[in-house]
Amino acid sequence: MKPAPFAYHRPSTVDEAASMLAATEGKILAGGQSLIPIMSMRLAAPAALVDLNHVTGLADIDVSDTAVRIGALTRHGDLERNVAAYDANPLLRRAVQHVAHATIRNRGTTVGSLVHADPAAEMPAVLRLLGGSVEVVSTARGRRSIDAEAFFVGPLESALEPDEVAVSACFPHPPAGSGSAWLEIARRHGDYGLVGVGALVVLDSNSSLASAAVCLISVGATPVLVDVTAACRGAAYDAVDWEDGVALVDAVIDPEGDIHATADYRRHLSRVLTERVLVRATDDAVARRAA
Repeated sequence: MKPAPFAYHRPSTVDEAASMLAATEGKILAGGQSLIPIMSMRLAAPAALVDLNHVTGLADIDVSDTAVRIGALTRHGDLERNVAAYDANPLLRRAVQHVAHATIRNRGTTVGSLVHADPAAEMPAVLRLLGGSVEVVSTARGRRSIDAEAFFVGPLESALEPDEVAVSACFPHPPAGSGSAWLEIARRHGDYGLVGVGALVVLDSNSSLASAAVCLISVGATPVLVDVTAACRGAAYDAVDWEDGVALVDAVIDPEGDIHATADYRRHLSRVLTERVLVRATDDAVARRAA
């Protein structure tokens, strides 16, 4: 199928893009790996596309002492291959490697994935787990930052207003003594995960568990963040039993069945992957401390 007719605009600055978006009731085009297919299937028919690809300064990856900040044109593949970003925040690469296929990652943008807000997508869960934010610009409200907790509203729905342009995303560095991991299961390599789980575990100075959290995809309307610290605080890293943590997750998630997996199967995968990813994140924390 072909998209419905639309106007095409090519701004050269962010302010120009915001002005065009407000005037046209259109959609922003960055990577287009989600937008173009749904337009081709006539699931979306924006009156105009505002193409960001000729706006300079939006493809940068800035690694500071506190966070990794990426621009709206940063491709998944660029983030995956960025050594400084990996050294500062390994979870970014560990999760982004599960995004579709390499060809898609070389064109699709991480900020675009956040805005698309698919509950089966990896990077929204990473932003939520790390307590990140998305910076947006509009002609009416200027520039504002939206915390991850408030950004994801529902399936394919974010807090971005129709006239706002998402210009960057900020992923804070995990605290000292932390380890991270990402695991997911898909029917085929490159498919959306039937269930995916990211974990962040923090050890104290005595190598006991100080805190732990997981964020799951494909088990709710948005990424599901669960603090499981109550199940592990004070336990030695090599003696912690994650059964209580798994129970905390099981009480929160609300998976639905579809043609790919039943709700019961998704719940089973959530239990198994949660335990495995917490073990792996703990091992990562220990290894990073030793290094």
